[in-house]
Amino acid sequence: MFESKIRGKTLKRIMATCCATSFCMYGYDAGVLGGVQTTEPFHRAMGYPTGTYVIPMIASSYTLAAAVCSLMVTMVGMPLGRRNCILLGNLLVIIGASLQASSWSVAQIIVARIICGFGIGFISCSVPTYQAEMSTEIKERGPQVAVTCVFLVAGAALAYWVDFGFTSMTNQASWRLPIGFQIIFAIIGSVGMFILPDTPRWYYAKGYINDPAVQSTKQDIISSIKLEEDNNSDFNILDLIWDRSYLRAGRRIRISFMILALQQMMGINLSVYYSTVIFAQVGLSPFLTKLLAAIMNTLFAAGTIPLVYTIEKVGRRNVMLYSAIVLTICMSIFVAMISLPNPSASTQWIAVAAIFVYNIVFGYGWIGVCWLYGPEIAPLKLRHAGAAAGAFGEWLFSFITVFAGGIALENVGWKIWLWMALSCAAAVPFVWFLCPETSGKTLEEIDFIFTKIGSQNRDPTSGNLTSHDLTEKVTVTVVEKV
Repeated sequence: MFESKIRGKTLKRIMATCCATSFCMYGYDAGVLGGVQTTEPFHRAMGYPTGTYVIPMIASSYTLAAAVCSLMVTMVGMPLGRRNCILLGNLLVIIGASLQASSWSVAQIIVARIICGFGIGFISCSVPTYQAEMSTEIKERGPQVAVTCVFLVAGAALAYWVDFGFTSMTNQASWRLPIGFQIIFAIIGSVGMFILPDTPRWYYAKGYINDPAVQSTKQDIISSIKLEEDNNSDFNILDLIWDRSYLRAGRRIRISFMILALQQMMGINLSVYYSTVIFAQVGLSPFLTKLLAAIMNTLFAAGTIPLVYTIEKVGRRNVMLYSAIVLTICMSIFVAMISLPNPSASTQWIAVAAIFVYNIVFGYGWIGVCWLYGPEIAPLKLRHAGAAAGAFGEWLFSFITVFAGGIALENVGWKIWLWMALSCAAAVPFVWFLCPETSGKTLEEIDFIFTKIGSQNRDPTSGNLTSHDLTEKVTVTVVEKV
């Protein structure tokens, strides 16, 4: 077992820095190609590719690789541990980014982005789980993951500003340096994570730990493990379709997948990857398209900041529910404005305002909460599978929206955004019926919410258990500890 001499606040600061840097790199990699893929030096290096599918395939190849890697994590996540998965992810990004920045053909850059995609797949599966399990207080868990997701979106914004500055050049450095810059993030994340331990819950699940520093949470963790063992928690693949088990593990993993799949269906990655294309189709000048793309992604990042201070007060469920309503309205306005046959300056700027507000609200409501919710609700021994299922949903539907969406933007134009508007509307009943509130509860208490008893006795309007069920849970916990 790896033993770290780092303790207390120092450990928390290093952990926060490593997780934030790794997710910033993830966001940067998602946005950096969007600002350079239309430039002449990039097309020259790629041999002036023809066909509407080539650039979308370059952009989306890494999302497909990340989706495949997410499935792999369901098998290797527990043996490797959260820490080693993050380290492996950073190493793969260093290799992939180096190959991307030195590419001279479509084939090379696709292979390079696939390697990067595997790295980002490991990181996106493991970072939220690592942070959730390293939290020592209930109220720390939400803000910690929310802060990391601020850096995720800030990475995409940074990528567009770097692109905006470098694409004024006409040489090969104009796109190679922005792409290669992500290596710095990977190195910082690797060095910090190398000196950190894995999570106490992972050590307990593997039977490795007996450290007095984590004894305050030991009994709850052991009780959770015992609950899983006593109720035959071996995962059955059929539970993903119809889950009748006591722990509802299949249902929880299904929700983890669906919440991040739906996040992508709502159009955010299409907005990030093709920001410049969107504003060009609105009818704005090339200079304005690049400037507004950078501003929009900056506002997207700014929207994530208030979540850090409100996620525990407002609650996960309310944040997602009410923001989905606002997103539906914004996307409906955007579609209405860009669908007009003879757009005027006023309709163009109303469309710009609507997509700006959409990005701000999406940053607040459907980034940090979604990445936190999946790892929170999964059972301890299947938490890696829950996080991987969520990341698989994210990356699979990111590939679909980025690849198919990129082609659709060229062929059907504004009509592709009808898909996104309907997905935003579908998010409202999804949260209302399937997502109970998890704020203010330990990871072990969340187990009880999803058991047969807990799920059958929730208040549908709030997602909380009745007072009788909470009393029963407290009684069970006290008896177990005695």
